[in-house]
Amino acid sequence: MSKEMNNNMKRWSGWKSVWGVAIALMIVEVVLFIFFYHEPTIESLGYIGWIILYAAAFLGVIPVFALRKKGEVVKGDSYIHTSVLVDSGLYAIIRHPQYLSFILICLGIILVAQQWLIVIIGVPAMLLNYMGIRQQDHFLIQKFGDNYLRYMKKVPRINFLVGIIRLLRRGKRE
Repeated sequence: MSKEMNNNMKRWSGWKSVWGVAIALMIVEVVLFIFFYHEPTIESLGYIGWIILYAAAFLGVIPVFALRKKGEVVKGDSYIHTSVLVDSGLYAIIRHPQYLSFILICLGIILVAQQWLIVIIGVPAMLLNYMGIRQQDHFLIQKFGDNYLRYMKKVPRINFLVGIIRLLRRGKRE
């Protein structure tokens, strides 16, 4: 890694602290969910919460394989250490599927648990994850430059519906 890239990574390493707090809150939320789980008071919200949790699992796992396969990760490195910008598959629809996954996990647990303490922990965790997305975009601009700026114009952060619409429009033009 070049010295300039290393300095840029340090510059945007503040996202790690945001990410750390978000993960800590998510762990607390999951533990509270496990210990205080009961049948949801509003049953339909509970079902919606479970559906959201299953969707979050999908969004959390698929990027691991996509980044490792298409991101030209050096053997032995973590899948997040890509050397090329991945903009196909799920990444052609949204830029940050794993962050969206974390946000959806928090939301799903809130809807299933329906406990005030879980809401108090889950909402800040969702907000911190969103802040992490914004900070990660800054880091990725530093890492991939103009390619990432063009990618940002084509693909939304986490809005799945807009991402699908834009993908379909791009497909019609090509």
